[in-house]
Amino acid sequence: MALLLMAASPGLRAATPDDQLIVGMNMNNLLTLDPAAMTGNEVVGIVVNLYDGLVELDPRQLTHVRPALAERWEISPDNRQLTFHLRDNVTFHSGNPLSSEDVVWSMRRVLHLNLAQASVWKSYGFSKDNVDQMITAPDARTVVLRLPKANDPLLVLYSLAALGSMVVLDSKTVQAHASNGDWGNRWLTTHEAGSGPFRLDVWQAKDVLRMNRDPDYWRGAPKLSRVVFRHLQESQTLRLMMEKGDIDIASNMAIPDVKALRHDPDLTVDAVPKGTIYYLAMSMKDKHFASAKVREAVRYLVDYQGINKSLMAGYGELHQRPIQAGMPATLPDPGYKLDIPRAKALLAEAGYPNGFDTTLRVLADQPFLNIAIAIQSTLMQGGIRAKIVTGTGNQIYGAMRERQFNLLVGRGGSGVEPHPHSSLRSLVYNPNNADSARLTNFQGWRTGFYDAQLNQMIDQALLERDSVRQQQDYFAIQRRYDQLIPALMPISQMVDSVVVNNRVQDYIPHPSATTFLRDVWKTPDSLAGGTP
Repeated sequence: MALLLMAASPGLRAATPDDQLIVGMNMNNLLTLDPAAMTGNEVVGIVVNLYDGLVELDPRQLTHVRPALAERWEISPDNRQLTFHLRDNVTFHSGNPLSSEDVVWSMRRVLHLNLAQASVWKSYGFSKDNVDQMITAPDARTVVLRLPKANDPLLVLYSLAALGSMVVLDSKTVQAHASNGDWGNRWLTTHEAGSGPFRLDVWQAKDVLRMNRDPDYWRGAPKLSRVVFRHLQESQTLRLMMEKGDIDIASNMAIPDVKALRHDPDLTVDAVPKGTIYYLAMSMKDKHFASAKVREAVRYLVDYQGINKSLMAGYGELHQRPIQAGMPATLPDPGYKLDIPRAKALLAEAGYPNGFDTTLRVLADQPFLNIAIAIQSTLMQGGIRAKIVTGTGNQIYGAMRERQFNLLVGRGGSGVEPHPHSSLRSLVYNPNNADSARLTNFQGWRTGFYDAQLNQMIDQALLERDSVRQQQDYFAIQRRYDQLIPALMPISQMVDSVVVNNRVQDYIPHPSATTFLRDVWKTPDSLAGGTP
């Protein structure tokens, strides 16, 4: 009866429990909880609260690497070895003690499985053939990571801190659930074996994921007893539930709904800049887009300015470079604009005076679908007839990972590490273009874009110790990438609008999606049934 009265009273709103955080989000792209296999931003924000890594990035100062499981570390004078010293008395959720053997086993597992998260580490020279020699545990509290090739050790630290791929797993528990040599991958898809502040309670795909606090967490028990992620695909549903107080945080909302909530005094909208890029990708496995002139024609069949002005407010900002905006190494945008006559002339030169038919894959979510519709319209004006194919993340990005697509509107680019190489590695770098290489986390490999000189330039820039020279190296990389007419065209750099109830305290949205929830708490509801 009390709930009915409260729902009928316009001056009251519901209230979530004081000790629980309820998060509304679209979970279509949440496909696995295995840290070695995960893809997409959504899962990273969950994994980092179930597991711990050796180090982590300070969300208030992203260039600052701070201790986690490793209380300290050293870098050798030749920059080829990192030595980590683990803290004592850390236990996994199972009760098993955490040791250097678990750290080494977890790192080796990423390379031996060779799933999505192996790509970054393969770019550093690690492989399933050398990782057992490169990552070792001389004693129970020490981990030594030797780099197979010269690199910037700071970037390696950033990757350890930001990606979530090298979190530490309870090796005994995972191995007890392994089958057919899968390193526990099948089991970890829906389970966890971490030492993080929260323990997985239940995950029902496209429905709900619940985490309960670990009272024995080594940093001290989290302030929240439970975190609940609810799958809410419709933006209007998220808006209504935020207005009613049924959820505490909402992400992936349509911008009109976000704008409407800005006027609610009980809510705050955080615009979080991300390093990821909205893009139009072309497959160079397709005979049409293997032609540089066709790719250049497509470059002039996108209304970048119109898309960003009309569709991207709150989602992203105009950006046409592979390195994320805001870095000293990022060149100004080249200023590409819609130019249909120029595009038609290029298509004619390529042998397609009447255009051609193709497909354009896209998630059935916003702003992706609206971007695709806008691009479909301008492609048509140039003679390229693109049929839109929608689907879930697994259907759309799955086709891209298999290199079985024509055109695709997507979002990617890592950018989680505060270093130019992070964006280039994800969007441009492709050290092995063979189908068998399976570099599925590299957009360059997915599109079939390969240039040996560009790869070499990226490798050299990473090792340059003079900051001025390094910046010039990155300028040269962007100019060459532009001249090659790449198969992936940046359109907009992501902005993530997150709506937060003002009762939620110490919630710091993180540009790399690694939002830590261990210190989050909520002010008590001022009235037992709701707040006016």
